[in-house]
Amino acid sequence: MSGAAGADRLWGMTSHRAPKPVAHPSRPVERAVTVGLVLAVLAGVGWIGGMIYTVAGWGL
Repeated sequence: MSGAAGADRLWGMTSHRAPKPVAHPSRPVERAVTVGLVLAVLAGVGWIGGMIYTVAGWGL
């Protein structure tokens, strides 16, 4: 490839990508992952609350 022929070929390439499939929320694996993440966040918030309660109790 030399000169204009190479540039023409480069610009002639398509950039089309296949559409991504739409994820359905009714899939059991995705639902299980979402439930697990929600439970993990709740456990983390509870743990932080417990630590704050413990540290606040030390001063009394």
